[in-house]
Amino acid sequence: QVQLVESGGGLVQPGGSLRLSCAASGFTLDYYAIGWFRQAPGKEREGVSCINSSDGSTYYADSVKGRFTISRDNAKNTVYLHMNTLKPEDTAIYYCARGGSSWCGGADFGSWGQGTQVTVSS
Repeated sequence: QVQLVESGGGLVQPGGSLRLSCAASGFTLDYYAIGWFRQAPGKEREGVSCINSSDGSTYYADSVKGRFTISRDNAKNTVYLHMNTLKPEDTAIYYCARGGSSWCGGADFGSWGQGTQVTVSS
């Protein structure tokens, strides 16, 4: 069974940093694209970042470019999202998801974790 478990969320002040983890099981991370998404209260889900398994290429939403970094550790079967210079508008539940291929563009994300809450507030 495919499982994704997010962790690392919490309360942080504006300008602070957090590292989110997405631990995968039931499949080999090396062969699937993994994306990070978020959903804030009253808003629709939006894509934040994604990493290809094939070549390691990464993608970011304009709102987080230069502040967030996605990475993977295949040995640990874990994908990370380093979040720096956090802003109140980053407050949301963050989810990781597995795509249907090794490429982010055609991933068709269908397997999701339970989410982890990130709150940026002073």
